[in-house]
Amino acid sequence: MMPNYQKTKRACYMGFITQAVTANFAPLLFLKFHYEYRISLGNIALISTCFFFTQLLTDLFCAKFVDRIGYRACVVASEVCAAAGLIGLAFLPDLLPDAFAGILCSVVVYAVGSGLIEVLCSPIVEACPFENKEATMSLLHSFYCWGSVGTIVVSTAFFAVFGMDSWKWLAVLWALIPAVNIYQFATCPIERLVADGGGMGIRGLLRKPLFWISVCLMICSGASELAMAQWASAYAEAALGLSKTLGDLAGPCMFAVTMGISRVIFGKYGERMDLMKFMAGSGILCMLCYLLASFSSHPLVGLIGCVGCGFSVGILWPGTISISSERFPMGGTAMFALLAMAGDLGGSIGPGLVGRVTQSAGNHIRAGLRVGMIFPAVLLWMLFLLFCEKKRRLS
Repeated sequence: MMPNYQKTKRACYMGFITQAVTANFAPLLFLKFHYEYRISLGNIALISTCFFFTQLLTDLFCAKFVDRIGYRACVVASEVCAAAGLIGLAFLPDLLPDAFAGILCSVVVYAVGSGLIEVLCSPIVEACPFENKEATMSLLHSFYCWGSVGTIVVSTAFFAVFGMDSWKWLAVLWALIPAVNIYQFATCPIERLVADGGGMGIRGLLRKPLFWISVCLMICSGASELAMAQWASAYAEAALGLSKTLGDLAGPCMFAVTMGISRVIFGKYGERMDLMKFMAGSGILCMLCYLLASFSSHPLVGLIGCVGCGFSVGILWPGTISISSERFPMGGTAMFALLAMAGDLGGSIGPGLVGRVTQSAGNHIRAGLRVGMIFPAVLLWMLFLLFCEKKRRLS
């Protein structure tokens, strides 16, 4: 019998939804943590830092050890960690003497799961014998967007119906998604990208100048996406005058919707499109969206720029992975791990730079977003270098 690779694809879809839950649920509770456990806002800010730093360390671990341990064991462990961390978030703050320590322990555990998912799901799907890998990769990554939208909308509705004091029940309910997916990953067919010991390894990849272009592309992709996404809610509130609830729905939620639509479009029609041209067009649109959001004084135009940016960045992350997979077919797990690290690094640099410039400009968020235009600009330059390399290779 032919292996059921559709089951593998569904497991990876749920994996990305799990990652979206772990990334987006706790930030919705920051003020609740502040008031319920009397945690300072300075310490609250460390929760996101701890999450992304743990993901970076997990990416580095994957580059070195996943091939030795095995894909299945690691990806099952990713779902176990995600479920355990979400359940821990509901109970550890009350069980431990220090509530903040309980929250951080839970965040670290599910961040390990999120980091493993981020690195492993892409090569697992890439190794399956699907036609049109670029479109399949784009569709796969769209499930992170739908997971983000679902986390925000369902959580907002749950809190409206049952109240914020019921957040622990919701944390346990969200943990059911990775808990169910443990079985999926334990039983689905999983292939390897390269034979044991056949991958290029970290040193081999870093010796390739072309791979550094891919790394720069990934940094700019992560920065272009998260510089706007992380500040979308604040932008909707401060610059557009919306309430907190409407700001979340009109800002990060609609940003995720349009990003998901972009990935679905390429996933459905990708075989008819040139990936690099689509990415170049997306980079140009991204710059235009930053211009609208940062210079327009009209609220509706600014909101269009903010939401449209989600559509423009949708293809950048999965597109970079597809380009790198084509250029380095023997890159193996190390390639995916290093690209994930680069994306996370960009996701840390982008929002941080926007925040610093915003503070320096007297909390003028439009001034902060203007500096964000540097990331799609550099991305376009990297794409031009790749295009020149491709032209030389084919001539």
